[in-house]
Amino acid sequence: MNTPHQSASVHPARLSPEELWGQCEVEFLRRSGPGGQHRNKVETAVRLRHRPSGIVVQAARWRHQAQNRREALRLLRLQLALQVRTSPPLTQPPSPLWKNRCRQGKLLINPNHEDFPALLAEALDHLAVRDWDVAGTAKHLGITTSQLVKLLKHEPQALALVNRERKSRGLGPLK
Repeated sequence: MNTPHQSASVHPARLSPEELWGQCEVEFLRRSGPGGQHRNKVETAVRLRHRPSGIVVQAARWRHQAQNRREALRLLRLQLALQVRTSPPLTQPPSPLWKNRCRQGKLLINPNHEDFPALLAEALDHLAVRDWDVAGTAKHLGITTSQLVKLLKHEPQALALVNRERKSRGLGPLK
């Protein structure tokens, strides 16, 4: 998997919906399947191509374009979190969003919440600059190691990414 790096301090998964839409080529498509005649005749599916990263996502699950637009944006944010690394300085503290979600060493986030991709991106960025050291990254982010692993487990692709990077450095996998 290609992991583009960005020098900007704001990860693209944290951009406002308007800013993110502005960086995308948007296509509306017809899709067959459940949903009947409406779905077969109306362009309800949404495909986004994020120009800066080249990441493409598609949402066609819903019968209504507005729902698929929201889903496509959520999928894009998640893929950006997984595939794009920014390089925060080692001394950079966690973001206000991160701090707002932390309580006594625990990270409070539902994987379906709109903030999840931004928090996942932040965790992965800090892991990358710390050479995938989970304990050190968790300490820096103000959470327990088990909370960081739990965050990664909410998105299996993130856990697989971390384990690939750890393996390439001779580190044991997270379970």
